[in-house]
Amino acid sequence: MKSRKLSRKRQRATIIGAAAASVVAGAALLPNWSAGAASVTADPKVDASTKATFQRLADAVFTDRTDALVDNDGAKQKTSRFSGDVRLSSTQSRAEKSALAKLESRKARLAELGEKYRSANTTVSLDRTVVKGRHATVDVTETTTLAYDKAKGTEPKTTGFEAHHTLTFKADHKGDWQLTNIRDTDDGVAVNQVAATTYTATPMTGGNTPPSATRSAITQPAPAKPKNFSATGLDYKAMAAYVAKYWNNYNPSYPNFNGEGAGGDCTNFVSQALKAGGWKHVPGYTNDFHKWFGNSDIQSDSFVGVNEFSWFALSSKRATSLANVYQADVGDVVQEDFNKDGSKDHTMIVTYRSPQGVPYVSYHSNNTYNRSLASIIASYPNAAYYAYRT
Repeated sequence: MKSRKLSRKRQRATIIGAAAASVVAGAALLPNWSAGAASVTADPKVDASTKATFQRLADAVFTDRTDALVDNDGAKQKTSRFSGDVRLSSTQSRAEKSALAKLESRKARLAELGEKYRSANTTVSLDRTVVKGRHATVDVTETTTLAYDKAKGTEPKTTGFEAHHTLTFKADHKGDWQLTNIRDTDDGVAVNQVAATTYTATPMTGGNTPPSATRSAITQPAPAKPKNFSATGLDYKAMAAYVAKYWNNYNPSYPNFNGEGAGGDCTNFVSQALKAGGWKHVPGYTNDFHKWFGNSDIQSDSFVGVNEFSWFALSSKRATSLANVYQADVGDVVQEDFNKDGSKDHTMIVTYRSPQGVPYVSYHSNNTYNRSLASIIASYPNAAYYAYRT
């Protein structure tokens, strides 16, 4: 997402009760849970066992979301891997049912675009658990891998991402916990995420009117637009290699703009990759969009901001607009404006292009590697897209 905006445990308490109903019309099923618990008067204490239950619940929820995207050839959707007792609030049950239904629809759109996932694996780890009285806040990291169906030749066999979430729990008068809310804390676009964060552009200084990018079509097949890899003097293989190395293992030589209020790390990461492939610094004032530079100490707005990057890339003629996103090749850049308000929200770099003409993109916030552009478009069909030949 938009970088630096510039732009942002009662011993063995158990989580018990009946929760989410199954999703109709082929959607993934949430587990059915039974009620019953001993009554207590003191506030519940979270021990290792309860923490593990929190973790398994989170694993189950996000596994269900991912499984809703997996093609099962008409077979009944498998239920969650979680087998313990747990309770979701009525509001959260409805939210999960809605999310699963939306992901089923996304799977159908993906199939129309010729993409299917044959399997998936999701794991969730607890990063931090805070308990105050009868309220618990749990920060988790989700790691998901999806296997592309019928991948051929040199095409990527899998796509993967990391995402961060905050789960809130509330204990009733008996000390029984229920999950009340899930909040995505990355400014990201994970494939099993049903909403995206949008932003408002920040006015820039630096003289002159920023150039306007040309919106790219998302139709297939795209008109031919072969890339001359030797004409620019840039090393596009080095760009792809940099992304492969640092997509989920951040380079300590640069700041990380993920986290609350930091704005996201997507453009910062893409700029790093371009720099690794040969883009040179243009020093100057940080807020002059004609300048572009970044290191551990200081970064220009154009190095870390979505819109500002576009303005620099076009005005410097280091990039030109592509008429269709499916024309993008390795080292090219794709941006999204989720709500079409004129302010671009997310920056990605192409790390592979299939013989069938489908670009695969990688990005930070959420950390994602080799996700097909078809999947992006199926997830956000109403967004505006901008592609740049570098």
